Amino acid sequence: MRRLLLLRPEPGLSASAQRARAMGLEVVTCPLFRVEPVTWEAPDPAAYDGLLLTSANAVRQGGPQLATLKHLPVHAVGQATAEAADAAGFAIATVGSDNVAELLGRLPRHMRLLHLAGEDHGDMLDREIDRRIVYRSAPIERPGLPPLDGLVAAIHSPRAGARLAELAVDRAGTSIAAISNAAATAAGQGWERVEAAERPDDSSLLALAAMLCHTSPPT
Repeated sequence: MRRLLLLRPEPGLSASAQRARAMGLEVVTCPLFRVEPVTWEAPDPAAYDGLLLTSANAVRQGGPQLATLKHLPVHAVGQATAEAADAAGFAIATVGSDNVAELLGRLPRHMRLLHLAGEDHGDMLDREIDRRIVYRSAPIERPGLPPLDGLVAAIHSPRAGARLAELAVDRAGTSIAAISNAAATAAGQGWERVEAAERPDDSSLLALAAMLCHTSPPT
């Protein structure tokens, strides 16, 4: 069985590693980014009908400014994000899948939403949504990437795929399990195999990674 390389930052790294080990996989960890807060100012909550949260990091890194927004109902992408917001004292109004388009499609277009986001965020399609950047994922300059030959690397974002492509020299013996088609594309060419998960969530990604870990390399 091939070993699984996990590259996401903490605290998601430890959570994914625990899930992968529970699946019987041998895990190697090497975070490529470090999540850290940025300075921001909370706007007047009276201007909004609710908060849009697309990552639990917004709650973990938002700081004391979050207190002024606590009465706004939260519309969260993903169960992990909803659980983090609930633990922080927010009222959860809606929990969508790990796809912001699906969640927004369930909300009235006239709803005034405040998106608490990271620097590396996706667009909101055709919705006009106010946004405050509350955290960022800073690249680790020398992450100590292990030899990649024979490993299966799990890519949790397009940015992680691009960062791995920058760092990887010999990639012909490495398979990529990507959380989305965009993440797979960002990893570039030259890998032994590149596959994208059926759904953009950690469970689907680890299921794909497990399949690749149990697949023998081509002879």
